[in-house]
Amino acid sequence: MKRALGWLLVIPLLLAACGQQAAQTGQPVEVTRIVEVTRVVEVTPAGGAAPVQPAATPAPAPAPAAPAGFGETLKAIQARGKLICGVNSQVPGFGFVDPTGAFSGFDIDYCKALAAAIFNDVSKVEYRPLTAEQRFAALQSGEIDVLIRNTTWTLTRDTDNGGNFVATTFYDGQGIMVPKASNITKLEDLNGATICVQKGTTTELNLADQMAARKLQYTPAVFEDANSTFAAYAEERCDAVTTDKSGLVSRRSVLPNPDDHVILDVTLSKEPLGPMVRQGDDQWFDIVQWTVFATFAAEEFGITSQNVDQAKESDTRPEVRRLLGADPNVDLGAKLGLSKDWAANVIKSVGNYAEIYDRNLGPNTKTAIPRGINNLYTQGGLLYAPPFR
Repeated sequence: MKRALGWLLVIPLLLAACGQQAAQTGQPVEVTRIVEVTRVVEVTPAGGAAPVQPAATPAPAPAPAAPAGFGETLKAIQARGKLICGVNSQVPGFGFVDPTGAFSGFDIDYCKALAAAIFNDVSKVEYRPLTAEQRFAALQSGEIDVLIRNTTWTLTRDTDNGGNFVATTFYDGQGIMVPKASNITKLEDLNGATICVQKGTTTELNLADQMAARKLQYTPAVFEDANSTFAAYAEERCDAVTTDKSGLVSRRSVLPNPDDHVILDVTLSKEPLGPMVRQGDDQWFDIVQWTVFATFAAEEFGITSQNVDQAKESDTRPEVRRLLGADPNVDLGAKLGLSKDWAANVIKSVGNYAEIYDRNLGPNTKTAIPRGINNLYTQGGLLYAPPFR
């Protein structure tokens, strides 16, 4: 700055001097002007890389397009006017047909919960009874919209059957039932025995794994469905029968003399049971998953089928208001393609998780199963709903 100022002072003095000389001689005078020029030089970095140019402001990213298949299941269900739910019809407490022909059970109630979420009408369900071998093909083909049929979540089933499991609704484990008079008390007592098991189930595979690990010999008596499996056991065509412990409890309840049979104190496997949907429609996956979570959250917040309307009007807890569609500024239902009060409709129609459990598996039922790890996480169990926000 100082150097530039100096040149600015010199130039007028030179011009003035030249003007005086011209006035004295009358001759033109040649004037040399000195001008300082600042030059911007681009320096190439070492290695020969091109000079770095200022980064252009990026254009805003376009909104992601919905993947193929997104929303198709819900549209088809709404156009049809009913949900088609793949179920079991032979396991009391979970999926069973009573003498009047009506379906009932824990899994059946989750089919009703989905109908409530979509239509606010639990009658808009068609129950499609399926065997263990039929169930995955029925889901893949589109014969059913959702599979809610005491189905165990495994890696192979999650990848090879064209479906995805949502949240687990019942944590179970495989057990073995024997006649009390047999005096069998542990798995080793079944060396050389014949064991009844249902075809196409994880129980068939788990039994083989556990017996092989203990180097025990046995003969599997394999049957197509639960009715034929337990009929063979009741007829003493096998020494023991195996399935999920929940299934053993439910089937024992309908044997001629339930007290004549005991479930061994052994657990052969982990059996997380829950709904399964087809791959390719993330909206439908979310609807089924968050319907399950709504029943968990309702129990955690103390919202029941009896008080849900009152809670919707007067409960001030922010998450409860979002769950029930009572927050005027938040519509979680719209994010699922459902009404704003979808979760309130589910709770009012079928109840929270505890109500569903107690109605089908509680202490006052023939299929009573202690909740154990099927309690909320706040009660030492595994049930946990992510935030509704």
